Amino acid sequence: MTTPAEGRIDVAPEPPQQARPGAPTWNIANVLTMLRIALVPLFVLAFVHDGGRDTGWRLVAAAVFFAASATDRLDGQLARKHDLVTDFGKIADPIADKALIGAALICLSLQHQLWWWVTVAILVREIGITLMRFWVIRYGVIAASPGGKVKTVLQSLAIFLYVLPLHGAAWLEWTATVVMAAALAMTVGTGVDYVVRAVRLRADARQARQNRAAAQ
Repeated sequence: MTTPAEGRIDVAPEPPQQARPGAPTWNIANVLTMLRIALVPLFVLAFVHDGGRDTGWRLVAAAVFFAASATDRLDGQLARKHDLVTDFGKIADPIADKALIGAALICLSLQHQLWWWVTVAILVREIGITLMRFWVIRYGVIAASPGGKVKTVLQSLAIFLYVLPLHGAAWLEWTATVVMAAALAMTVGTGVDYVVRAVRLRADARQARQNRAAAQ
């Protein structure tokens, strides 16, 4: 259904969060992640039923999207609280996030409720930043910042409002547009910030390695 710049965050190299040896793959956190993935096709089917014009099915789609979005925060909290971080979860969680948000945005654009350029801009940022984080993980972790969390909340809220049957509710349509505009601004702004942080993290890690080599 996890932003102008997210604030200055320390990106000094640090070891990636390690999966706990022996943590079962099928723990509650990963089950919630897989549930989120499983809800994506259900959301799409409900949303496109009768061309997206059926009020009842649109409400079902909104409910499914809300439930799936709720698991995004819950699974991460459970994994950290109960030491259930696994390699599978670190890979599956961002895939689930992008699948839910991406499916919703594409459906909205197909129904002519959202400009395609907005959908493309958000998806390019989300996929690109995810790939970049995997690229620099050998140097350290770029943790989600407060701005990134705000971005995720705005995206989810905007999509939820768009999915609701807003026929005749001008104030809700206006609210959805404003929230989506804010989400887009946060998405682009934090995307740039993540790129800057990744480049700095990589450069700092390489410099530290050169310093260690020179000291030997």
